[in-house]
Amino acid sequence: MPGTTSAEPWEYSLQIPNDPKAVPVCRRTLRLILTVHGLAHLAEPAELITSELVSNAVLHTKGPAIFRLRCAGGVLRVGAWDADPEPPEPPDDWANLADAENGRGTALVRAFADVWGWHPLARFGRHGKFVWCELEVA
Repeated sequence: MPGTTSAEPWEYSLQIPNDPKAVPVCRRTLRLILTVHGLAHLAEPAELITSELVSNAVLHTKGPAIFRLRCAGGVLRVGAWDADPEPPEPPDDWANLADAENGRGTALVRAFADVWGWHPLARFGRHGKFVWCELEVA
């Protein structure tokens, strides 16, 4: 029901192709899911995070990706799996980030998320990584 939050954990996964059009599809899907679970107040920061994670998964790898959204214990976790096992690289010099060609997305994710991280992931014979961020629900 819209306008209510549930104490029960929930999770959604969306397998996405290696296509830049996947980014707005994931953002809109995220907004709909958050709205029906009564978490529309998290839509803007979660959409920004989703844009960055899915963009990186689609633009920097050659394989498919998976967008995952989970809410449990008062924490919303937004994540993306991609086929590249290399870790995300945060910028080295935060002072010169405005002029940098790369790294701004990671900086935005770090600024909006309460916690973020990544871990290597192997599943169904595929290797890659899962990059995730968490937002407090309350």
